[in-house]
Amino acid sequence: MASVFGHSLTLSVFGQSHSPAIGCTLDGLPAGIPLDVEELQRFLARRAPGRSATATTRKEADRPEILSGITDGHTNGAPFSAIIRNTNTRSQDYAELRRIPRPGHADYPARVKYANRHDVAGGGHFSGRLTAPVCIAGGLCLQALERAGVHVVAHIAQLGVDRIADEALDSLRYRPEQRAAIRANALPTISDTAAEQMTQVILAAKSELDSVGGIIECAAYGMPTGVGDPMFDGIENRIAQAAFGIPAVKGVEFGAGFGAAALTGSENNDPYRMEDGRIAPQTNNAGGILGGITTGAPIIWRMAVKPTPSIGRTQMSVDMDAGENSDLKVRGRHDPCIVPRAVPVAEAVCALALVDALLDDGFAHLFADAQASPSTDID
Repeated sequence: MASVFGHSLTLSVFGQSHSPAIGCTLDGLPAGIPLDVEELQRFLARRAPGRSATATTRKEADRPEILSGITDGHTNGAPFSAIIRNTNTRSQDYAELRRIPRPGHADYPARVKYANRHDVAGGGHFSGRLTAPVCIAGGLCLQALERAGVHVVAHIAQLGVDRIADEALDSLRYRPEQRAAIRANALPTISDTAAEQMTQVILAAKSELDSVGGIIECAAYGMPTGVGDPMFDGIENRIAQAAFGIPAVKGVEFGAGFGAAALTGSENNDPYRMEDGRIAPQTNNAGGILGGITTGAPIIWRMAVKPTPSIGRTQMSVDMDAGENSDLKVRGRHDPCIVPRAVPVAEAVCALALVDALLDDGFAHLFADAQASPSTDID
């Protein structure tokens, strides 16, 4: 099922970009996990559209309506479900795309697969709008992980054709000051200089009716050693599957990633030492994962995000109804760069994958408040 993810924890996402609402169901959460709704709203605001000049002008509150799964501020064991209502849509801007597909977008293959019955407005269910409910579920999981001592942090590592780079996340230890800087800057970077430079690159692309892409780096600090599986259910597999559910993601790497191909074994191997009575890798080219299983070092991974395909420039396309060549100038409201708004989505999918793996391996006790005393009342 294309819109379902997970094993012990199952996420199902529904809706389209311009449908009355979008939402999610998250099944398998243990009872007793506290949910801070205000913190969840702050997390969703980091992804929400219309918040800056570098994003689309479409404005949505992205305020979740929780329908089930929460009682007295805690998960209750029932499936968690929530919706976000779409309130600022202009579907007429997309009518032409049913016959003239956008280069770089799913319009053409979707028409073939769904026999032209698909929803083209706002990109339908291929739209990045569907990452909002992913962030509802992922935001809940991020709060659960924080209770377990696991901190997930992401930032823009690189942006644009000139590859403007940010400072890297620490690959061996959690540094709260890095997270604080990311949250404080105009764009989610550690360096305020990088944030300023990247902002100018995005605004320049916007003024030229074009778009740019970039790379997001994400780290998870504090994961227990020994979580995950070899072969097809490894931690890399789980994170990568969830990450590729984000529209525009075209590549994922862990640790040294593709760079490891240019290293020798002696350079790439992460040596061990004893520190305070525990085994500690001294470097982290493995990205905190070996054989699909966590090593105790931070999980470090990156995802490549392509430039937004919906741009204001005239592009070559075809008229699929007439069977002839055509030109297309995309209308509507689109991000000149989706990378900044995809940063919290990277954190969300990482959290979903890690909570699922922890539940698979019997770590549910890390997430919940102490169990309430059983009632002696009998109805």
